[in-house]
Amino acid sequence: MALSKILVVDDEESIREFFQIMLKREGYEVFTAANGKEGLEHLKKNPVDLIISDIQMPELSGLELLSKVREIDPEMVVMMITAFGSTEIAVEAMKRGAYDYIQKPFKIDEVKIIIRQALEKRSLKLENHQLKKELGTKYAFDNIIGGASPMIKIYELVKRVANTKSSVLISGESGTGKELIARAVHYNGPLKDKPFVTVNCGAIPENLMESEMFGHKKGSFTGAIADKKGLFEVAHTGTIFLDELGELPLTMQVKLLRVIQEGTFKRVGGTEDITVDVRVISATNKNLEQEVKGGRFREDLFYRMNVIQIICPPLRDRKEDIPMLSSHFLEKFSKILGMNVKKISNEAMEILRRYQYPGNVRELENIIERTVALEPSAIILPESLPKHMLETKEEVSGHIDAHAIQIDDTKGIELERLTADFERALLIKALEQTGGVKKRAAKLLNISFRSMRYRVDKYSLSNMSIDDDEDEVATETA
Repeated sequence: MALSKILVVDDEESIREFFQIMLKREGYEVFTAANGKEGLEHLKKNPVDLIISDIQMPELSGLELLSKVREIDPEMVVMMITAFGSTEIAVEAMKRGAYDYIQKPFKIDEVKIIIRQALEKRSLKLENHQLKKELGTKYAFDNIIGGASPMIKIYELVKRVANTKSSVLISGESGTGKELIARAVHYNGPLKDKPFVTVNCGAIPENLMESEMFGHKKGSFTGAIADKKGLFEVAHTGTIFLDELGELPLTMQVKLLRVIQEGTFKRVGGTEDITVDVRVISATNKNLEQEVKGGRFREDLFYRMNVIQIICPPLRDRKEDIPMLSSHFLEKFSKILGMNVKKISNEAMEILRRYQYPGNVRELENIIERTVALEPSAIILPESLPKHMLETKEEVSGHIDAHAIQIDDTKGIELERLTADFERALLIKALEQTGGVKKRAAKLLNISFRSMRYRVDKYSLSNMSIDDDEDEVATETA
């Protein structure tokens, strides 16, 4: 491990020598400068981890040096040296960004502790900076995989949305990458260096939700042994991501609405209003408009959350992305798991492409991870894939993939018979899923009740259906 580098700036030679001897014994690499100007020149040519500077110096004072150092490196940790009884200037230096000050005459053990703490702070700052840089890279647009037209539209929308502070609602089935989109909005905008706090609204018990969201005061309930910040306070100046928003109880919806409208809330058991400035991004796999109609979600909150909507398409609607995603996951897990799997065969890729993925991108990722972990060779073959993928034919998903259809060049096909068979199969499936209730089956198929009743008679499926309530029939057919 490289030695920490410390620059000591003082116009007194005895002070420079004291620090040089002491710090070298502690295992640090030490540089010295006789004045602020000399120290600044050294810093420009040779970066260091910590600067210890006297305050009173000719040519360039310690405070002036501090200002110029922060222009060069805002994260630099600077400690000031001050004489006994003249701490006012040292305190002023701390207000301007100095880490701490050392008072003469020096207490060696205290000086060692302060220097060690200062270097630890520098290390944490650098780690934090690197982490933010990595997060920015990880959630850059180039790393959101997909070239299908629905994804291109999402990229364009995210780029525009990222530079605003408007509320964003991301909707889509589970596994479509809603959190990835939320992080892309955050890390590609002006709040990228601020907190990004995730809240899974479906995972927090209802009796703890208010405390988790808004915090609590000591003694406000059994077990509240100390004051606790809520997640909204933690996210202050940054972004809070409310995942599974549709699972939020109505009682919490009222409190959430107040925070969004007024930017204030009270901790559980508290009387003081706490003000926060947060951007709210939420996600749901539910149809919130239907939830509003059903009285399960507040209409006013829905409109507050749905200022900008981003819809994540299911993977079955962007199958052209499957080869790109599969190759990305193959490379990722080969590296993570230390495997030598290099390629997916054309036959295996065709199976991957034809599968319907009820779990969407997350399911594809899990399939590739499992396959890479168990694959003994350098290429993934059809038999390498999970058994259920080999046994499952292309399922009905609202569209038919033309590439999956084969027409015999000599015999052709009986279009009308196949179309009728296909329609009958869909009707049977819808009736099975709804217990034979024609009205519900019609909704599944997006056809009118009258049309459903006609088709049930046409294909002799009355034995599978039950009579709907007469009032419902009258309403439906009116």
